[in-house]
Amino acid sequence: MRRQVHHPDPEREGRVTHTACAPEGRAALEEGELPDGVRVVSGSPIDGVKVIPLRRIPDERGTIFHIMSSKDPWFERFGEIYCSTVYEGVIKGWHKHREMTLNYACLQGRVKCAVFDDRSASPTKGSLMEVYLGPDCYSLLVIPPEVWNGFKGLQSPFSMIANCCTHAHDPSRSERLDPHSSVIPYDWARKDH
Repeated sequence: MRRQVHHPDPEREGRVTHTACAPEGRAALEEGELPDGVRVVSGSPIDGVKVIPLRRIPDERGTIFHIMSSKDPWFERFGEIYCSTVYEGVIKGWHKHREMTLNYACLQGRVKCAVFDDRSASPTKGSLMEVYLGPDCYSLLVIPPEVWNGFKGLQSPFSMIANCCTHAHDPSRSERLDPHSSVIPYDWARKDH
């Protein structure tokens, strides 16, 4: 018996949505074309950051949450996979890695991920984005090396992020900043629009 696949937008399931680089032959994506749950806070979509809708396969026994396969076109290499919990209102960040590409998926709860580009040679240097991950936006957030990122828990009692990264973690190959540092022009507070 074949299982039915459920996804918020079946037309987009498994399709790479580049938030910074448009499909071949097109200029960078306009902000209006960004996928659900993605917002450019300043500048333009960050070069190399991707948001990829993921599959969920629910049935009466439970749900399978796909994250990554070696067959996926966005798969680079395997370094390690780990899960991180974050309590509601807590911020984990800022941090960036020299060689490691991060592949985040939110398995439980909801998080707000902030991404900041200060790479000197990047065409999107100075750009800042928010990406919301959770059950209503089950996606893979791909963050390239040397891009600052962090996430804030938005659901009680906690949220859980899985990271299938390209290298084993080495603290000597990463940098950290206080989440409220003025080096990155971002306010983690909730915005009541």
